[in-house]
Order: sequence, then structure tokens, then C-alpha cells
Amino acid sequence: MKNGFIIMMALMLMTSCSSPQGDTANQSQASAQASTQVTTVKDYQKLDIPLKKDKFIQINIVVGDIYQAAKAWAALLDIPVPEITTNHLESKPEFPYTYRGKDSTCDLLVCTIDMGGWVLELHQADAKESSFREFYDKHGNGVHHIGFEVGADRDRVIKELSDMGFNTDRTFGAYTGSSWTIVDSEDILGVNLNIKPQR
Repeated sequence: MKNGFIIMMALMLMTSCSSPQGDTANQSQASAQASTQVTTVKDYQKLDIPLKKDKFIQINIVVGDIYQAAKAWAALLDIPVPEITTNHLESKPEFPYTYRGKDSTCDLLVCTIDMGGWVLELHQADAKESSFREFYDKHGNGVHHIGFEVGADRDRVIKELSDMGFNTDRTFGAYTGSSWTIVDSEDILGVNLNIKPQR
């Protein structure tokens, strides 16, 4: 519970620090406009297979300096500095990897912190095209996706999300025993989704 509180506070700080600062009048006007817009947004049908809260498995944060971020998180959580590894992503017949619907390749520096029931992932992207590089170039440091485990319902969940209007071709990767699909949802949800059959 303590770790969960720390992580949520850190994410709130990241969001507030990255928000542009303006004068109070401009912020009030923007808030008023946002309130007006809320009444005109489209409705969404409930999923036949909802993303269950107890199947939440990860928060992924893209950073520009993973070594600095890993040390800072270790200090916040009072844990040893997590190991940083290189994850080479390359499309192969048995393990496809696509970005925006096309075969792709890239390298990621990765570290994973076990938060008890879910993981905090840090990724630093190389210069090649990828969802992580796209996100970093657009936003800088920030939360790239949150992940859910959906088991054998993976294909049905992906179809339902596509039917709702989300682009489900942002990234697909397969590995032994599972896969991961990054759903392009940040413009609506504020964050992308990672849908996995199993961890």
C-alpha cells in the first residue's frame, strides 16, 4: 500500500510538472471551456469483456536517462538500484514485432521494478522508430502505457477496443508464451493501453 501511494504521488508530480503554466485568468477560462466540452463528448459502450482492476499489471514510463531515473526510483522506494538491460525488438516469423502496422526493429534500455502484484517499467528508446520513441519525441518523460492481463480473451478485447475507435495497430510484439499490443489511446484516455494475454 505504501509503495502504491508513493508511485501515485510521483506520477501526479510528473503530470503537474509537465503542464504548461499560465496566469490564473487563462487557467480559469480553459477550465470553463473544458467543462463545456465534457457535456458534448461521445458516449462509449461498455466492453463485453472489461479490463478488470485486479488484472492491472504495469505502468510503463518512458525516460530520457534511464540510469538517472532508476537511481531516483530506487531512492524513493528504498530498494537496490534495479538492473538495466537492453531489449532488442526485431520482427521474426515466429515472433513478429510491428510498429504502426509495419515490421520494425529497435533497441530499448529497460528496467523493471516489482511493485507487488504489478510492475513499474522504465524504458529508454533508441533513435529508431518505435512507439516509445514517438512518445518521447512528442511528450518527453512520461507514462507511455498502463497494462492489463486479459488471458484467452485477448483477441476479443482488441476487437472491442478497435470497434470503440481506438487504433490497435500502434505496436504488436510476440514472445515465448505471450504477446503485447499497445493500443493508441492517449488522446482519449490520457495514456496508451498494453493488452497482454498473460505476463
